[in-house]
Amino acid sequence: MATPPHARSPAPESGGRGFGRWPWWKRWFGQRSERRAAQYLRRTLRYRILAANVSDAAGELDLFALDGRTLVVVEVRSVSDPDPMRAAASVDFVKQRRITEATLRFLKRRRLLDVAVRFDVLAISWPPGREPVIVHLPNAFEPTGRFQFFT
Repeated sequence: MATPPHARSPAPESGGRGFGRWPWWKRWFGQRSERRAAQYLRRTLRYRILAANVSDAAGELDLFALDGRTLVVVEVRSVSDPDPMRAAASVDFVKQRRITEATLRFLKRRRLLDVAVRFDVLAISWPPGREPVIVHLPNAFEPTGRFQFFT
């Protein structure tokens, strides 16, 4: 008997980055977390969501939001255990550098280099059987690497 299409694992992507290399359940978990993060930013903090899942050569930028006149680059991290800070701690120096470089490329393409930019991390914990716990870390890190922004 043939395996039904929904039960097959996705074919691995040939070399590139992105969701294609993740199992379906990780893609679903990540997308659910990003939707919840956007909802939280919109409803609770009154941010205006400008873009989601912006592709870049170095990966993907999760969310772009507007807080007043500041463009906020939001990195969404999530875990299935009760501690959201474990997810937030996963945004290490290497990840910060990738986000900084991708953001600069995004701003250059759109000629937005004169816009104030802030980097936030939004960590979501999805404990089994309970509502998610959301921790927002505004200004979680400064731009890093050789592409540091001018002040």
